[in-house]
Amino acid sequence: MKRRHFLWTSSLFVAGCTTATSTSTKQSSTLKTFSQPEKLRFAVSDVKGLDDLQKDYGALRTLLEEILEKKIEFFPVESYIAAASALQLNQVDLVFTGPSEYVVMRARTNAVPIVAIMRQKYYSIVATHSGSGIQSVAALQGKTIAMWEVGSTSGYLGPTKLLIDAGLDPKVDLKIQLLGKKGLSALQKGTIAAWGGSVNRYDKFLKSNGLSEKDFPILVKGPTLPSDPFVASSQLDSAFVEYIGQRLLQNQDRLLKAIASADGNKFAGAKMVQIKDTDYNMIRDVYKAIGQGNFVS
Repeated sequence: MKRRHFLWTSSLFVAGCTTATSTSTKQSSTLKTFSQPEKLRFAVSDVKGLDDLQKDYGALRTLLEEILEKKIEFFPVESYIAAASALQLNQVDLVFTGPSEYVVMRARTNAVPIVAIMRQKYYSIVATHSGSGIQSVAALQGKTIAMWEVGSTSGYLGPTKLLIDAGLDPKVDLKIQLLGKKGLSALQKGTIAAWGGSVNRYDKFLKSNGLSEKDFPILVKGPTLPSDPFVASSQLDSAFVEYIGQRLLQNQDRLLKAIASADGNKFAGAKMVQIKDTDYNMIRDVYKAIGQGNFVS
């Protein structure tokens, strides 16, 4: 009786080991089933030159090599249009880019969104100066508003969406001046009626000039803007892209630390989020509203 029990227990043990070995082998086999390149070519769409890439994203590149067990090679680009072209020509495999840049890349290359970095306090506002007498965004009809530059998510598309939501047609109901860094100074001088842009840029301007929100009342605050995505070339194996996403999420705390100081600390306090292409439809809607829908579709 005891011998039969021993034999039965032993057989279970052997079967268990066999199953575990089989499962382990299956998992290893699964990891090897997808096609993957020997190295990954990595671009950041708004960083020009290898030196700046290394300075701001060198720590991220090193960490990516570790967690993906793959050599990561920087691929400098001059603009997001150049990044899109590089994707089309199979010169780059991974791109870290901005929200508005992503929709352009997607339209031209069918780039695959993997995961994204959600910035802290990332939304647009429309503000005026204290002596304007303007109490609402709708009251900007017939007036001039300054913004950053065409294509900027927080400095152009975000505030344009706020104009549209207030019932204004940005093409005909008011004048938009693209003043870049000079926009808030122009508002301070009273040469424009309002300014639309990033709340962080607004906050920094007030602080550096000893001003307060009473000097530049905010007419409206927008919702949180879409996150900055990591995107993959559509020419990569979809199973490999999924694997990359899993590894990024599993190591998100380390990745966020590596990227926190990049580009003027704009990713400080950020978090990593899962995304899908439709999360960026707001940007497409704005492009369509200003007559540039073909640019992103």
